[in-house]
Amino acid sequence: MRGHGMKRWGILLGLVVALALPWLVYPPIALDIAVWALLAISVDLLLGFTGLLSFGHAAFWGTAAYATGLVALHTGAPFPVAVIAGAVTAGLLAAPIGYLSVKRTGIYFAMVTLAFAQMVYFIANQWRSLTGGENGLQGIPRDLFGVDLSDPFYFYYAALPLVLLGVFAAWRIVRSPFGRVLVAIRDNPARARALGYPVERYKLLVFVLSATLAGLAGGLHAVGHGFASMDDVHWTTSGQAVLMVVLGGIGTLWGSVIGAALVVQLEDVLATAGFDGTGIVTGAVFVLVVLLFRRGIWGTAAMWLPRARRLPALSRLARRGPGATPSAPAPEALVKKGA
Repeated sequence: MRGHGMKRWGILLGLVVALALPWLVYPPIALDIAVWALLAISVDLLLGFTGLLSFGHAAFWGTAAYATGLVALHTGAPFPVAVIAGAVTAGLLAAPIGYLSVKRTGIYFAMVTLAFAQMVYFIANQWRSLTGGENGLQGIPRDLFGVDLSDPFYFYYAALPLVLLGVFAAWRIVRSPFGRVLVAIRDNPARARALGYPVERYKLLVFVLSATLAGLAGGLHAVGHGFASMDDVHWTTSGQAVLMVVLGGIGTLWGSVIGAALVVQLEDVLATAGFDGTGIVTGAVFVLVVLLFRRGIWGTAAMWLPRARRLPALSRLARRGPGATPSAPAPEALVKKGA
């Protein structure tokens, strides 16, 4: 019961932080933290819970960004409809890519996803009549049934429900029986296959779900910034998402949020200060975290918190003497038991 209470308080604290974020940082930075956190969570869904390292999520993030921009520009649909259309497009693209990728494991899976992402980048660059090429899609509207969302502060709160919906979907996936099967596949795919689970089918399904969440984040990013560019489909976008997952803690889900907040804030501070070597500083922080926090920031904290709770009990036990035990019965209880 105590663990459930702690989880409820943690969820409540997360909601409070999400609602207060535009008051604490510049609203466009707050939106970036939210959407990058969702992208990192989608990557962790594969890496942390299925054991699949993907370097191709930029394809789904960027494809959804372009699809969202095209729907918003040419149909005038409200931005939630355009964003959902972009997420669906990313999921549809992930189906054939995942079908061919999940047949591989380890570094081979990572390289295959990277190759497909580079193919999407090449197509986006060459199909200039649709994507705008290097100029990208500009002037993507933030229409919501006539409500003025030009102010980034108000748009953050309009986009936040979609982000929370994506986070909730990922949370339900990992806590469902489906999620437990994914963990079993990650730990021992041969045993999972021997138990009768279609391993490749499960991998393909979680790949499509992960890509859809990445597309949801990419569509919100495109609408929030008003444009979709070649940077959205570049492989460095995938690498940055993996970096966030590792910093926060692989397989923790919530650690991805911490990793995204750290990276986005760090890049913003360095860019504001006029520092050009952003990658050098980010890489140095990554090395320090990997050396000092082997399980990431959230993973290390989750490991040490239970130990910290046991310290008072252990100290009381040490003060009783070497022969004392935590559950030693009182003398009165022994007398009553003997009677």
